[in-house]
Amino acid sequence: MTTEFYRREPTPRTAWRQAVLMGRNARTYKFALGSALLECAAAGHTEVPLQELAEPYSMALVTRLRDAPQAPAMGGDDDFLAVSAQETDECLAAGRPTERLLQAACKSMPDMVMDRFHNLAGGTEVAHRFYELSGRGRDRVVLLTPALQQIATSEQAAGLRTELAARWSIVESVFALGIGRGLLADELDVDVEQWLLMDRRRRRPVTGVIDALIGFQYGRCLICDEPITAEDKAAVDHVFPFSLMRRFDFVPGGSQPDLDRPWNLAPTHGACNSAKSDRWPTPEELNRLARRNEAVMNSPVRLKDNLRASLNHAKLGSRSPGSRWPAFIRQVQAYFD
Repeated sequence: MTTEFYRREPTPRTAWRQAVLMGRNARTYKFALGSALLECAAAGHTEVPLQELAEPYSMALVTRLRDAPQAPAMGGDDDFLAVSAQETDECLAAGRPTERLLQAACKSMPDMVMDRFHNLAGGTEVAHRFYELSGRGRDRVVLLTPALQQIATSEQAAGLRTELAARWSIVESVFALGIGRGLLADELDVDVEQWLLMDRRRRRPVTGVIDALIGFQYGRCLICDEPITAEDKAAVDHVFPFSLMRRFDFVPGGSQPDLDRPWNLAPTHGACNSAKSDRWPTPEELNRLARRNEAVMNSPVRLKDNLRASLNHAKLGSRSPGSRWPAFIRQVQAYFD
């Protein structure tokens, strides 16, 4: 599915979304690196000494570490996350990383995250590389590629940063619960007043619905299929209109589809959402929704499991990956016809 996701829009931006949204992230170093890479490329750099890249990388990590766990440290006191936790207060007070943290970052970055950033499941890599590491030891330099320059200065650059932060928040929420991924299933609720994904156990916001889902739509409106940029007013659309739940007397936990779940919520332009109102979705919109949901199934565990719970409720969880969402959508259509 990750290959199909790229094939539909074969651009460096799609490859970046694959790396950030669909990577298997047991820890959160990838997000700190992605944030630092976008920052450096947006500033016009084509090459950066590793120690210079380590500064925004380290600060991105300690800023997040202040509010949420990033994963248990695994390497004792010298583990980069352990050092980050010990140096967080001093770094935040000074507005820059300590020398100890910079040394830990430079030592760990090449093998711990830079060798793995481009990797996808199954031993494959994304189609575009965003940097190369040159030199040895303290003289190492990170060469930023034209592909990275292109996405960091594009009209969707702000959206890519927001998507990265949302992906990061969802992974953090697993660590915050302190339980294994295998125990997580349907743990995300939606606050439909503020359009936030909520941690059901702690009743705390995880991230925005738009931020969590838009990357799997290539940053595009589900209705018109045009890009949603930072200048656009974005909205969340119920693809199957919410009015159907009122009309069919929805009962939570009942047999009918829950249209307030993430599977049926889609980022759109505000104007497109207003014009659509309560109309039935078009075949094109339903096709985009099915493809988007299949892409999400290759995403962070908690969001993926939330969608899988909807499939299981409809007894479609065992179908082949390419047929689950079209079959589910046909069931929803039949139910409300």
